[in-house]
Amino acid sequence: MLGVIGTSFGFGMGWLIFSMPGVPELRVPGTASVVTPADEEPIKTTLTKGNGTPSTIPGSWSRFRGDDFDAIYKEDIRLKRSLTEDHLPVLWGVSLGEGFAGAAVKNGCVYILDYDMEAKRDALRCLSFDDGEEIWRYSYNVKIKKNHGMSRSIPAVTEKYCVTVGPKCHAACVDAMTGEEKWFINLKTVYGAVEPEWYAAQCPLIVDDTAILAPAGPEVLMVAIDCETGEERWRTPNPFGWTMTHVSIMPMELNGRTTYVYCGKDGVVSVLAANGDILWSTPDWRIVMATCPSPVVLPDNRIFFCGGYTAGSLMLQIQDGGIPKTLVHLPETIFGSEQQTPIFFDGHLFGIDRLRKQFVCLNLDGKVVWHSGSDRFGSGPYILADNMFLLLDDDGKLTACEATMKGYRPVFEAQVLDDHGCWAPLAMVAGRLLLRDLVYMKCLDLRE
Repeated sequence: MLGVIGTSFGFGMGWLIFSMPGVPELRVPGTASVVTPADEEPIKTTLTKGNGTPSTIPGSWSRFRGDDFDAIYKEDIRLKRSLTEDHLPVLWGVSLGEGFAGAAVKNGCVYILDYDMEAKRDALRCLSFDDGEEIWRYSYNVKIKKNHGMSRSIPAVTEKYCVTVGPKCHAACVDAMTGEEKWFINLKTVYGAVEPEWYAAQCPLIVDDTAILAPAGPEVLMVAIDCETGEERWRTPNPFGWTMTHVSIMPMELNGRTTYVYCGKDGVVSVLAANGDILWSTPDWRIVMATCPSPVVLPDNRIFFCGGYTAGSLMLQIQDGGIPKTLVHLPETIFGSEQQTPIFFDGHLFGIDRLRKQFVCLNLDGKVVWHSGSDRFGSGPYILADNMFLLLDDDGKLTACEATMKGYRPVFEAQVLDDHGCWAPLAMVAGRLLLRDLVYMKCLDLRE
């Protein structure tokens, strides 16, 4: 893990706007002194145009876990109940740099934060949903060594903006249709962010034209940034000293107020969406290594957390007055998840158990209702679509099983990808499934 860069901050009122050679303007609170790491070159961003055009296919999967943050595909389109590798309905495919970054879809465009290994640049690629042809590419120079791949995160996209967080903590906002830059911020130099193990994987959040990020620096845990101007709207202090994890911020409605829940290195915090004030926090959920799955918001002011490396899982309920209470704490021998965030459906939780690599159905008391037995899925992703769970294993086999509490009931399985490292979250729009292995992304037409 990389250490904190040499950065000192003196916070005050107002804004200091400055630029460095080759670096777009950064808006920095107060009188911050920003130091560029000696081993990093000045960053230069570029925008190149391709020959692709946006599709007219309707539908949206605009961020990590989809529009509603639940990894559930809700369009009323009947999907195939049979699939074989001999007759794969592949619409298109594109080569990618090594990584696990998933795609977002909006307005007929596919957005993916790739890594151009030859040019040594993070590259936000906007592709046509029709054929995968590149429409534009926004990129910036950054040297990344292979460390179980490079790219990690999923863009957040609205009608107007696309926001990304790169593997080395670079945040950017561009025009969603043209790719033209709005702002670029190095979360290390501006906020003192520290890269988690195996690079940053935080997926950004956009609410009301505001990007919500968790730099988890020495002074600033969470921050809201205006997508148009790059100016801060609010900031959350970091009295805990928690550092960044792979977890993404999740919205939660709590007694009529919108809050944002984030798992830092040594605990969980909830802040008010209106101003970033801390509502509650707890050290009861902490992971020794690789905090990856994001919080799952449940009914009755409950939240479910899980992790790998002996972490197990935990369910909290937020009591009156904003007091978190532990309801269930499961050891890893019952359920833990190393990579993927479980799905809440019909009063149950569904996820891949780290120890046994089985797909598991849990009730909200923490009891295992069923598991997939000899069918194992590694650390692969899954979504719920048309009353089926679609699960991709580490080596590119796609399995469908019924979404039922009555037991594990497979529907089909087919080898759909050729390489390993198939950990990127899935996305589905208009019956088309986007999935990738370490170096290649495909679009499959799963419409019946």
